[in-house]
Amino acid sequence: MPHTTAFARNQWYVAAYSHEVGRELLGRTILGETLVLYRTEEGTPVVLHDRCVHRRYPLSEAPTRLDGDRIVCGYHGFTYDTTGTCVYVPGQKRVPRTARVASYPVVEQDSLIWVWIGDPALADPQGIPRARHLDSPGWVTVRGMEPIDCDYGLLVDNLLDLSHETYLHGGYIGTPEVAETPITTEVDEGAGIVRVSRHMDDAECPPFYAKSTGIEGRITRWQDIEYHAPCLYLLHSRIAPVGVLPEADGSDPNGFHTEITYAITPSGDGKVYDFWAVSRDWATDDAEVTEFLRGNNHTVVMQDVTALNLLQQTLGSERTGYQELSINIDTGGLAARRILARLVEEGDKPVEKVL
Repeated sequence: MPHTTAFARNQWYVAAYSHEVGRELLGRTILGETLVLYRTEEGTPVVLHDRCVHRRYPLSEAPTRLDGDRIVCGYHGFTYDTTGTCVYVPGQKRVPRTARVASYPVVEQDSLIWVWIGDPALADPQGIPRARHLDSPGWVTVRGMEPIDCDYGLLVDNLLDLSHETYLHGGYIGTPEVAETPITTEVDEGAGIVRVSRHMDDAECPPFYAKSTGIEGRITRWQDIEYHAPCLYLLHSRIAPVGVLPEADGSDPNGFHTEITYAITPSGDGKVYDFWAVSRDWATDDAEVTEFLRGNNHTVVMQDVTALNLLQQTLGSERTGYQELSINIDTGGLAARRILARLVEEGDKPVEKVL
């Protein structure tokens, strides 16, 4: 694939976790737009353009500070309210009419801060896909974020083809059965959703699960992916000892359910924020399990970071005319590419999510 994937601007993207945004100013760059994030004194998140109109000083950098709910530029004191309107300039009473910075629609949902970079008139919060397990009772989540120096399309490819677990993540989450088991793929073009499933009836239990669940021996392992273009990736994971089947009512008392969530947010050309989270509804009071999953999954994420950084460099030096080879395991990734391209080509209209 080309090593630069076009951005769909009229879409919702994750800018931060809820816990990252407070009364300290936070800088992020999304689709090439520099942003500053903070909360009002009442706790409402605010997202403004991260450049003062005067001399372009970054508003996320010290000594810029908050004065109540207003942001005071640390260079010359230009002061902005939560709408981005400048309400004070030094040395004069009249504030120039053009003295304002962009304000972006923002929604806090499921412990994520979502921002809309495109036309504000098109920003519909109902179009944001859900990840309720991230802050629902009965679930415990470990999470983090790693910036990667790669095109965001490469991360989408990576997550939709889990056969790489066998090779890149062997000894952690990968076993031979992941690569050997065929996938099924369903694509909802209209909703912009790709589903990829891999069900393993008799598989080796990888250390990630063996050490956290205590399961000994072979397992059944289900991996059901939902990718909501362009940003949210959900992996519904279930493991159970071989031969243990769900109850007739669909309950699974002897199974272990884990929700793996990724928010794939392009920072700029060749740069992406990799927000990752692992949620579980088992051993929720076991701090040792929590820390094991945190450290183990961070290691897995960093293996992806290393591989994708290298892949981006490789693609950047590839000879002209190189033809990419795709096989069955790439079906989901190829469908995602088509959807991402359509979001751009169709005038960047927001996707109607059917959830």
